[in-house]
Amino acid sequence: MRALAIETSARTGSIAAVEDGHVVAEEQFEHGLQHAAQIVPIIDRLCRARGWTPRDLDELYVSAGPGSFTGLRIGITLAKTMALATGVKLVAVPTVRVLIENAPREAQHVVLVLDAKREQIFTARFERETSGKWVEREPAHLDSLSAMLGRAPRPVHLLGEGLPYHEKFVPRDDTGVIATASELWRPRARIVAEVGGMMARAKEFCDPDRFAPIYIRRPEAEEKWEQSQQTKR
Repeated sequence: MRALAIETSARTGSIAAVEDGHVVAEEQFEHGLQHAAQIVPIIDRLCRARGWTPRDLDELYVSAGPGSFTGLRIGITLAKTMALATGVKLVAVPTVRVLIENAPREAQHVVLVLDAKREQIFTARFERETSGKWVEREPAHLDSLSAMLGRAPRPVHLLGEGLPYHEKFVPRDDTGVIATASELWRPRARIVAEVGGMMARAKEFCDPDRFAPIYIRRPEAEEKWEQSQQTKR
């Protein structure tokens, strides 16, 4: 079984090659349109190194959001194009399920923090069962960090690239709120591959024609355009 995993939701993107359920190679690239041009060459390089052609791929796992609007559009458009052109089976992997796998071993309760601007966050809340499995107590949604902390049991770990933008909402006298190390904040393609592989075994494939990013809310540019149209009326 041959597969690729694509992660473009964060400030640093990555691509992983998977063979028989194991990640055999991974490359990363910086976020932004100028760096997006590197994605296809990286995929080509990873496939050539294994002696694969695009049509040799069986499955394609893609981080579906929430996250960077631009990054998600780039990754998902590429994935849809590949699926429609080659027939590779597509798996839309929720980014929150990728991020939670970065949580430290001692964490029992985790709130994910992704910046949504306007003092809001894209977030989800997870709890670790005694078996070690993460259970989603609050699915991905738009909220404030203050409100999430008001509902979260203690101790709770905070994880995600939005932390620096919302640290003012973390109570200084609450020792039960723990900020994780910054190296844990980035979703990685190898974890997209792990979660995507599990979803594929459960037959959780998606139709490329209907595959859309998990935005939670519309991009800011669309909201501003709509406001400008209402003003003209």
